[in-house]
Amino acid sequence: MAYYCWKCGNELEFLVKVGVKVGRQDSCIHCRADLHVCKNCELHDPNIHNECRETHAPFIRDREEANFCQHFNFVDRKAPPQKDSSAAEAKSTLEDLVKSLK
Repeated sequence: MAYYCWKCGNELEFLVKVGVKVGRQDSCIHCRADLHVCKNCELHDPNIHNECRETHAPFIRDREEANFCQHFNFVDRKAPPQKDSSAAEAKSTLEDLVKSLK
């Protein structure tokens, strides 16, 4: 079992020791990001409607802010979450294009 912060990717070892009960106000000890968020839930799936596999879950506007969802269950990952590098790649591509036009 391994639990990682959705934002910084650091392992949250204290969750394994005390159990996986994460409260709404709990935060990452490394980056202070909220932990009871959609992006840390095993039901979160950005590829489907409402970004949640639970059909009866309430709509959550901000997936990175603490919420009161009753269906939250901290996801157990084998490796830290991958950082979304698409924005950085797009910026790099745009900079290369601008340089080639000069």
